[in-house]
Amino acid sequence: MIQISNLAKRYAGQILFEGVSFSINPGEKIGLVGRNGEGKSTFFKLLTGAEEADDGQISFPSGYRVGHLSQKLVFSEPTALEEALTALEGDAVWTDGHKVEAVLEGLGFDDQLKNTEPAKLSGGLQVRLNLAKLIASDPDLLLLDEPTNYLDIVSLRWLEKFLLAWRGELILITHDQGFLNKVISHTLGIHRKDFRKIAGPTSGYYSQLAMEEEVHEKSRLNQEKKIKETEKFINTFRAKASKAKAVQSRVKELEKMDKLDKLSEIDTLDFNFSHTAFPGKRMMEVRDISFSWKEDQPLISDLSFTIGAKDRIGIIGKNGKGKTTLLRLLVGELQATSGEFQSAPKLESAYFGQTNVERLNQKATIEQELMSLDNCESITRARGAAGLMMFKGDDALKKISVLSGGEKSRVLLAKNILTPANILFLDEPTNHLDMFSTDALFEAVREFPGAVVMVTHSEMFLRGLVNRLVIFDRDKVRFFEGGYEDFLERVGWADEELAIEQKTKSKSVAKKPNKGSAKELRELKKEFSKLEKKIEKTEKLISETTEKLIETTKDGYGQEAQELSGRLKSSKSELEELYISLEQAMEKIDSLSD
Repeated sequence: MIQISNLAKRYAGQILFEGVSFSINPGEKIGLVGRNGEGKSTFFKLLTGAEEADDGQISFPSGYRVGHLSQKLVFSEPTALEEALTALEGDAVWTDGHKVEAVLEGLGFDDQLKNTEPAKLSGGLQVRLNLAKLIASDPDLLLLDEPTNYLDIVSLRWLEKFLLAWRGELILITHDQGFLNKVISHTLGIHRKDFRKIAGPTSGYYSQLAMEEEVHEKSRLNQEKKIKETEKFINTFRAKASKAKAVQSRVKELEKMDKLDKLSEIDTLDFNFSHTAFPGKRMMEVRDISFSWKEDQPLISDLSFTIGAKDRIGIIGKNGKGKTTLLRLLVGELQATSGEFQSAPKLESAYFGQTNVERLNQKATIEQELMSLDNCESITRARGAAGLMMFKGDDALKKISVLSGGEKSRVLLAKNILTPANILFLDEPTNHLDMFSTDALFEAVREFPGAVVMVTHSEMFLRGLVNRLVIFDRDKVRFFEGGYEDFLERVGWADEELAIEQKTKSKSVAKKPNKGSAKELRELKKEFSKLEKKIEKTEKLISETTEKLIETTKDGYGQEAQELSGRLKSSKSELEELYISLEQAMEKIDSLSD
C-alpha cells in the first residue's frame, strides 16, 4: 500500500494543493483527472522524487519501484530492440527478451523499426521506445502521463489490453476519457486544491462532485437567507428589554455559525464552429487519387470516395501510413501524383492541422494572431474568440511563444471558430487538450451542421461521431461505408487478427475448463448481478438523501441536516466498497472465461 499523508505543494506562494491524504491499494488502476494547471504532473513528480513536497509525505513499501514514462530521449544502443533490452537486468535479457519484442510489436515496431537506430526514429516513435523500456522494466507502480499523444489507434488498442492485464498499480493521465474509463478501477480527482478518490469510472466522480457542489450552493443560499433574517431580528429588537434574551440568543447563534463560502467559478471551454450554408448534397469527389513521396514507394493508391454535406468521415490507421498526407491533399496543401479532386463551388473549409500549430507566429500575442485572419475585422471579435478558448481579459495579450502545447492548440481552435465554414478538416485535434477541452470539442463537432473529415485515434470520437471511414491498414488504403463499430465487427485490424490467431493456436493445446470452474463461473455471474442491483439501489438512496439534505438546509444546518449528512457519507463509503467488489468479481469472471 502507498500512503499519502497531509501532502501539500506550493509554487511562488500559491497553493497548488494541501492537506491531501489517501492510500493506493495493491492492484488499483487509477485515473488521475483535473484541469490543466491543477497539479497532475506535479503529483507525478512527487511520486518519482523529482520534486519534494512542502508538507506531508508519501510512504512506499520496502523495495517498491516506481516507473514513469520519461520524455527525455537519451539512447545508447545501435538499434531500437537493443535499446529496449537495456530495461532488463542480468539473465532476464535471455529469458524475457521475447517479451520485450512483443511489447515493441504491440507499440507499432515492425522488424524494420526494431532494427533502426533510435536517433533516426521520429519523435513519437522515440517516446514509444521509452514506453516499451518502461513496461519491460516491470515496475510496481506504472505512471503514464498522456501516452495517447504518441500512439496510433492500433497501438492504443494494444496498450488498453495490456493495462487491463497489468497486475501492479497504475496511475494514468489522459485526455481520452473513453480509453481511461476502459482501463481504470478508481478515479482520483484534483479539484479546488484537494484530492478525492472514488471507486469506478470518471462519470461517477463527476456526478458526485456536481451533486455535492449543488448541495453546497443551495445550503449556502439557505444559510445566507437565515443570516439576513437573524440580523434583521437582532436590529429590530436590540433596543427592547423584553426581547434582550432572544436577541442575545440570535447573536450567539450567528457567532457559532460555520459560514459557507461561495464557490469560485471555474473556466470551461464552450464554443461552436462558425457555419456557412452549403446549397448542395455533395461537397467533394475524390477520384482514383494516388500519392507517393518516392516513385517506387506509393503511400496512397487509387483511392476514391465522396464527401456529403452532412458526412462525418474518420481517417484511421497506424502512424506514418499517410493519414495526415491525405488530409493535406484534401485541403490542397499537397498535389496528388495522379487522380483528381472535384470540389463544389460553394465549399468553405476550416483546417486544424498538426503543422498549423507550428505555423503560429511565435512573436505575436494571441489577440494579434487572431486579428491576422481576414474574417476577424475587430479586436472585440478576436477577444470574444479568445475568451471562448479560456484566454479572458489580459490573457489574450500573452505571446504565442510562452504558451503550452495545449494552449497553442486552443489558439488554433479559436482561429477555426472565427473562420466561417461548411466543412471541417481536423488532424488529431485532441492532442495536448485536457479532458474538459476534449469534451467541449466533441460537442462542438457533434453540433456542427456541415461535414467533418477527421484524423483521430480517439475511439470516443470514432464511436460517437463518425459514419464513414478511410482506413490505412494491411499495407493499403480503402474507403469503408459504415461506422467504426461496423468496421471492427466486419473487418477488424490486421494486427489484432494475427494476435487472435496466435492466441487460438496456443489455447488449442491447453486443457478445457472442468465442470467445477464452469459452476464457479455461474456463481460469480450471479454475484456480479446482485452487486449491480445493490449499486443501483445505493445510488438511488444517495440521490434521495441529497434531495432531503437540500430541503432540510433551507431552515439552517440543524440536527436533522447533520444526521442526513452522516447518512450520505456512509452511503457513499458503501458505494465505493460495492464498486471494489464489483471489480474483483469482474476480474475473477475474466480469468475463468479465458
